[in-house]
Amino acid sequence: MEQRQKHRRIEGAGDDPRGVALCGAVARLRRELALLPAELPDRTAADDELAALHAMVSAGNPDVGRLRRSLLLITGAVGSVSALAPALTDVRELIGLYAGLPRRY
Repeated sequence: MEQRQKHRRIEGAGDDPRGVALCGAVARLRRELALLPAELPDRTAADDELAALHAMVSAGNPDVGRLRRSLLLITGAVGSVSALAPALTDVRELIGLYAGLPRRY
């Protein structure tokens, strides 16, 4: 009898642990954003950019400039929501693994 894998493999992310971790962090932020009851004027923009970020990372070898741009757009849209801060920080730190961003401000 086969056992189910605990973690799903991200299609296209290959064996790059950065891609797998970033896709997981993006998925977490998307879930938390979807569950947030507050009205956010830029919710749709944030969700669209998170979907684009996930697709880009899943395809493998994402462009660092595009990762940074996505991070700026997402942070601008939801950065003031304290409930999303831990998930957003995870995304930022994982993008930093690609982009060489400092770990803390």
